[in-house]
Amino acid sequence: MSDGGWGTAISLALLKRNHDVVLWGPFPKYIDEMRESRVNRQFLAGVDLPEALEFTADASTAITGADFIVMAAPTRFARGCLKTIRDAGLPAQARIVSVAKGIENGTLMRVSEMCAELLPGVPYTVLSGPSHAEEVALEIPTAVVAASTDSAMASEVQELFMSDVFRVYTSDDVVGVELGGALKNVFAIAAGVCDGMEFGDNTKAALVTRGIAEMGRLGNALGGRVETFSGLSGLGDMIVTCCSGHSRNRHVGEQLGRGKSLAEITESMGRVVAEGVTTAESAHELAQKVGVTCPIISEIYAGLYQSKDPRQGLRDLMTRAARSEREDFG
Repeated sequence: MSDGGWGTAISLALLKRNHDVVLWGPFPKYIDEMRESRVNRQFLAGVDLPEALEFTADASTAITGADFIVMAAPTRFARGCLKTIRDAGLPAQARIVSVAKGIENGTLMRVSEMCAELLPGVPYTVLSGPSHAEEVALEIPTAVVAASTDSAMASEVQELFMSDVFRVYTSDDVVGVELGGALKNVFAIAAGVCDGMEFGDNTKAALVTRGIAEMGRLGNALGGRVETFSGLSGLGDMIVTCCSGHSRNRHVGEQLGRGKSLAEITESMGRVVAEGVTTAESAHELAQKVGVTCPIISEIYAGLYQSKDPRQGLRDLMTRAARSEREDFG
């Protein structure tokens, strides 16, 4: 478990189920501060952290005797965290649960693929869906999906987290669930651009709908099932992250739509990470690699990395060649 907002919120969900939880973070000084103050002021301010929650900056201490290791670090740090876990001495019985939502730059790997490379044979489940840390921490009713190629492990993770305010469904489509959680962040940036340019409900609805079609085309080409993208990790997560004030990715898009550069936006966010910024680059490369047309992803990539004016991007999207809606998944 890492000390970001999502890692902290997931810790609280596990504590509600009376599990023993240790929250790990890479910065000893900040871990000491949280232990003393019982607040995660940088990433989940305003939420009291119970005395039962333990803290450590030592990875070996964190994973000793663990049955489950929850990976809550942003995807760009996932490889480093997996190496840390490996080098710290992974307990024989430990299983990995990832709650990250992204695609690694360069390798274009999902977290499950990195885990298979660095921790071969270790059971793996991804937990994803419409779940803002701020709301999970406040016990606002939430539903997510646990996906594993091992149905027994998916059921174990379901039981591990399930409560009266945190409902967990199961799936065997690891590829689809991981891609749904990752790609929706790119479309959330697009939704934020719409907000920043002060467009209305029509625009946002069109963006979400066409985003789901695009997600389905690309996700299916990469091995996910089309129906998965209509579920919690696709449509569900798309709705929440495109429309909520909690969404970091939507915030990035909103600032782009108001004319700010990516450098200005990321500087203003400090250590807070918007996964869609790096995922846009990976998603753009993946689409080109498999030959799938993804116009929204392409325009967000151009806006983030090629300084393309969002207004020109919108015009280019709106004036594309006419087509049938039935072509979406062809």
